Amino acid sequence: MTDKTARSRATGRVTLADVAQAADVSPITVSRALRGERAVDPELVARVQAAANRLGYVPDPAARALASRTSTHVALLVPMLSNALFVDLLEAAQRTLGQAGYQTLIGVTHYDAAEEEQLLRGHMLHRPAGMLVTGFDRSEATRALIAASAVPCVHLMETSAAPGVYSVGLSQDEGSAAMTRHLLERGCRRIAFAAAQLDPRTMQRLEGWRRTLQEAGLHSPTLEWLNPAPSSIELGGRMFEQILGQSPPVDAIFFCNDDLAQGALLAALRMGVAVPGRVKIAGFNDLTGSDQMLPPLTTVRTPRGEIGSAAAQMLVKLMRGEAVEKHCIDLGFEIVVRGST
Repeated sequence: MTDKTARSRATGRVTLADVAQAADVSPITVSRALRGERAVDPELVARVQAAANRLGYVPDPAARALASRTSTHVALLVPMLSNALFVDLLEAAQRTLGQAGYQTLIGVTHYDAAEEEQLLRGHMLHRPAGMLVTGFDRSEATRALIAASAVPCVHLMETSAAPGVYSVGLSQDEGSAAMTRHLLERGCRRIAFAAAQLDPRTMQRLEGWRRTLQEAGLHSPTLEWLNPAPSSIELGGRMFEQILGQSPPVDAIFFCNDDLAQGALLAALRMGVAVPGRVKIAGFNDLTGSDQMLPPLTTVRTPRGEIGSAAAQMLVKLMRGEAVEKHCIDLGFEIVVRGST
């Protein structure tokens, strides 16, 4: 039998049965040999591996999970990879899972509930051992899918004390409130809030800023600059120019993400606007490059890597049936004061 005829007529893929026929052994021997079971004769193992390599056989993870009732795959869903925030989180989670013997099935939702549901349904075909999902804002259909799967699930970047819910993150609301208080302590009274993307975590930051200014008697709807476009350095520069033209003038701008704030600082340099003399600028997340801006950016540092690692560690325990002491872990934030305020 040639390599070409060895392929399944139905799918075009080389099957375990094809390898068994090429090695002149039973399919169960192939399965045990490729799993590395010690009971299989070394000569048979060599023969099976040679046949598998010659035919280009790749094991079907879904079939293997079904047969063994176990899986080494973890579904990991993040909103985007163009933001370093989620890259940091993903790399830390993937590293921790890999060290524990698990592989990640990465999905990018683009903040789209329907896309998240479609991705999750696709990942379910691989019978994942666990799931890491970002936040709590999703469609009812996706919530039902997660619940019905009975697959351990840990939520990232936000926290919840709800019974049976596992989460690792921080209070976006309180992080924003703390930065707003910092700007008030710096003597600012007209503090604009500039936001893009308008995803749930951004809206939580908006609420923290809004509540703090309301408590100080300084809130005005005219200070809210909300743009649903994707967050970017370019957009930050445009928003800075728009806000700077506001009357009465603002004395501080709190951007919901560092890339917007970085764009604002670059625009200020081009326009000759003194920061922090004319206007103070603050950001959120402490992304790469914020400490290198002119002036360096004051921001809310969020522990993305630590969140990814801690959530993965929690999930590994759940997948192994081990006890998890804390269902909700709040890793907090840090106000990093630099030259822009």
